[in-house]
Amino acid sequence: MKQTMKKLVAGAALTLAAFGTIAAEPIKIGSVLSVTGPAAFLGDPELKTIQMYVEDINKKGGVLGRQIQFVHYDDGSDANKANGFAKRLIDDDKVDIIVGGTTTGSTMSMVPLVERAGVPFISLAGAVVIIEPVKKQVFKTPHTDRMAAEKVFEDMKKRGITKVALLSETSGFGQSGKKETEGVAAKYGITLVANETYGPKDTDISPQLTKIRNAPGVQGVFIFGLGQGPAIATKNYKQLGITLPLYHAHGVASQEFIKLAGPAAEGVRLPAAALLVADKLDAKDPQKAVVTNYTNAYQERWKTDVSAFGGHAYDGLMIAVDAIKRTGSTDKTKVRDAIEATKGYVGTGGIVNMSATDHMGLDLTAFRMLEIKNGDWTLVQ
Repeated sequence: MKQTMKKLVAGAALTLAAFGTIAAEPIKIGSVLSVTGPAAFLGDPELKTIQMYVEDINKKGGVLGRQIQFVHYDDGSDANKANGFAKRLIDDDKVDIIVGGTTTGSTMSMVPLVERAGVPFISLAGAVVIIEPVKKQVFKTPHTDRMAAEKVFEDMKKRGITKVALLSETSGFGQSGKKETEGVAAKYGITLVANETYGPKDTDISPQLTKIRNAPGVQGVFIFGLGQGPAIATKNYKQLGITLPLYHAHGVASQEFIKLAGPAAEGVRLPAAALLVADKLDAKDPQKAVVTNYTNAYQERWKTDVSAFGGHAYDGLMIAVDAIKRTGSTDKTKVRDAIEATKGYVGTGGIVNMSATDHMGLDLTAFRMLEIKNGDWTLVQ
C-alpha cells in the first residue's frame, strides 16, 4: 500500500512538473517598428531579423525554458502612432522588454512611457539624444549621429577637406545630426560654409544643392538623413554636375540606398557597421564570425541583402536575451541592471561595453569608413 502511495505521489509530482513546464508563461518581447512609411527600409529588416531569431531561439527551447512571444506593431514611420503602440505594449500586452523604436522621433515619443512604467527599452535609432542625458530604462544599439559626424570629419581631414557644406533632413534624426555635426566641426578644423535642410518627403532637393554648389570655397558635402531623401539628394547632386566628394551619415547604410541612388552613388563615402562588409573583413577581426553568420542566415531566410538596420535589431534582441539569461528571470529591474552591465558583447555594430553613464557602449572604432565602388561597399583603407 505504501509503495502504491509513493508511486501515486511521484506520478502526481511528475504530472505537476510537466504541467508547470507546459504552462510556463512566455517571455514577452515587444516592438514598435517603422515597417511602412518613409523609414520602411530600416524597419522592414529590423522586423524580419527579430522574427527570424525569435523563431530560432524558440525552436531551441526558448530562454530559461520559456518561449518568447514577440508582440510587434508598425507605426508607419509616425512618432505619434509609436507613442500609442508603446502604451498598448505596456498596458495591454504587459511586455517584459521593448526592442525598437526604428527612428529617433518614434523612440523619443516612447521614452516617457517606458521611463514611467519601468520597462527596459532598447532602441534601434541613431540620435545621441536617446541616451544623452542617460535615461534609466533606455538603451540603444546603433552608433550615434555625433559619432557619424566625427568619423566623416576624421576622413575629410585626411583628404585635406576643411570647408564643408551640410545638408540635413528635418526629421528627428536629421536635426539631431545637424546639431551634433555643428557641435564637433571645430574639433576637426572644419568650417561649415553652407548649411541647408530638406523635408523627408521632398521629391527634389536641387534648389538646396544649387546653393551648396555656389557656396564660397566649398570642398566637400555631408548629407545627414535617412530613408529615400538621401538617395534623391544623391541623384540631384549628379544631375547638377557637382563633382565634390560626397559623404552621407549612417542612415543610408543598406543596399537599398545603392539601388535607389543608382550610378549616382558611385564614390559616396559613409561610416557604417562592419556588417556591410562582412566578406571583406580580415579573418582575425573579432566581428567577422558574428557578421558573417548573421549575413548568411538573413540572406538564406529572406533572399535579400542585409542592412546595418537589421543588424541593430539583432544586437538589440541578443543583448535583451543575454540580460534575461544572466538575470535568470524577467524581473524588469534586474533585467535593466543586467543590460547596463553588458560587457564585451560582440555584435554586428561593434563590441559593446555599457555602463551607468553609457547606455550604448560603442566607441568610434566601431564605425568603418566605406566607399561605394562599382555598386558595392568597399572599405576605405
